[in-house]
Amino acid sequence: MQKPYANLQAAAFNAIIDGRPVSLYSIRNRKGTLIARITNYGGKMVQLLVPDRFGTLGDVVLGWETIAETRINSPSAGAIIGRYANRIAGGILRLDSETYQLTVNDGANRPNCIHGGKKGSRFVVFDARVVGDHDLELQYLFKDGEEGFPGNCLLTVRYTLTDQDELYIRYYATTDHATAINFTQHNFWNLTGPGHPTILDHELQINADRFTPVDQNLVPTGELSDVKDTPFDFRTKKKIGRDIDGDHPQLRRCDGYDINFVLDNIGNQLNAAATVIDPVSGRVMEVLTTEPGLQLFSGNSLPKDGSLKGKCQSVYAYRGAFCLETQHFPDSPNHLHFPSTILRPGETYTSTTIYRFRNC
Repeated sequence: MQKPYANLQAAAFNAIIDGRPVSLYSIRNRKGTLIARITNYGGKMVQLLVPDRFGTLGDVVLGWETIAETRINSPSAGAIIGRYANRIAGGILRLDSETYQLTVNDGANRPNCIHGGKKGSRFVVFDARVVGDHDLELQYLFKDGEEGFPGNCLLTVRYTLTDQDELYIRYYATTDHATAINFTQHNFWNLTGPGHPTILDHELQINADRFTPVDQNLVPTGELSDVKDTPFDFRTKKKIGRDIDGDHPQLRRCDGYDINFVLDNIGNQLNAAATVIDPVSGRVMEVLTTEPGLQLFSGNSLPKDGSLKGKCQSVYAYRGAFCLETQHFPDSPNHLHFPSTILRPGETYTSTTIYRFRNC
């Protein structure tokens, strides 16, 4: 049975953070079959309403009902991630003839820069502009030296909801100095509805023959490993939980899935990356992207004791959500055979990801 979804109040997100106004913005498609609510604090999507097989709207992303709760809970949930999503080993960026020490913020035992540093775009206030009823445009200027990265880098992100029940996320960036960038969006998905205790019965298919294994610091080793005969083979759909506790060093290292897949993409075109089916609600989510990589995360960091609660006081349980983050590969600046993440003056970075919804 579909759980009721939270009736979010815009007033609960009104705040001043770092001297800048924070609000909650709502966009919808013309049919009213997709409705998103997004705060310009971190560009976080706190609610996305999608119909189930009976046409009943339900919420499919983790989030919270106030800006105060949003600030203190799972910091990446729903956020725009940058200037560099995922990890850079040791926080060391070697670029041309210079070496830059980035902020190291990946916990006491992993000396990496993760998700752009201690603040990154997860905790900043974006400029926001609603374009009609269907689009929200967010903009943020990363300053030269911010979190150790070189260059003033201007990021624009546009969220769009279409009448084909699609969530478009488009990124544009420019810089005045060579820099490393890697942007993504970090929704925690549960297609049954947030508060459903598991996503392990969701069926997942990923168009990837290879993945990038990681070392003890969760940084890619540089290998491009074949998924064949491993728990990472999602070329044919299977339940997320089928192999998640298998005896594989990469699974043990991450307590489940937290790995980058090398997508079977052609150039910089928009390609099909993944499909997720929820047999309970009948919701199907297709992921299309121009990015070369896709990070699968199986909610391993959500607390096992049920202490994390979200909208409608629902428990956000261990492995109660998954992420499919379209991206360039982690630590790309330190692996020259990976697709480049270097943006130079005079260039414009563009990237598009679509989450398309239907029912089975």
